[in-house]
Amino acid sequence: MNRGFNIFALMRGDPELYELLGKLEIPFDYHAHPAVPTVEEAARYWKDLDATHCKNLFFRNHKGNRHYLVVLDHRRELNIKDLEQRLKQGKLSFASPKRLQKYLGLTPGSVTPFGLINDTDRHVHLFLDEELQGSESISFHPCINTASIIVKYRDFLRFLGHCGNTWEYVRMYD
Repeated sequence: MNRGFNIFALMRGDPELYELLGKLEIPFDYHAHPAVPTVEEAARYWKDLDATHCKNLFFRNHKGNRHYLVVLDHRRELNIKDLEQRLKQGKLSFASPKRLQKYLGLTPGSVTPFGLINDTDRHVHLFLDEELQGSESISFHPCINTASIIVKYRDFLRFLGHCGNTWEYVRMYD
């Protein structure tokens, strides 16, 4: 027996995330793939995976003092003007790579709610499309865009509870 061997060391992504998922007893399916900085590219590798795959968008408000992570089904198109009306947070714009790194510890193309493990001040507010509630399983990058992991939706909610960031469901479409 090889004592001290860590299977998570072989997986792409944030080792702290895998450690936390283990601590929370959240099982997951791991899928490595080439770097996919856009949802369109990632969809090629998701086609045989049974889960709701998500688009994750990181915004800031007009003043730059509030940041939001918006999560929705990857097949949905999002109108930012409409989103501003629905979220009632004022004018929104995409946050810079510097802000993404500061608040979520992520780089562009790797945006994921799993980055909330790096938001120790719980600054980022999460908006989930209410339609995601019907998902059995859900997938995200593990803080890097060269892999995807699938968790049960109920386990994802436990993960959010552990992180402690504020979050809410929003109806994003009519």
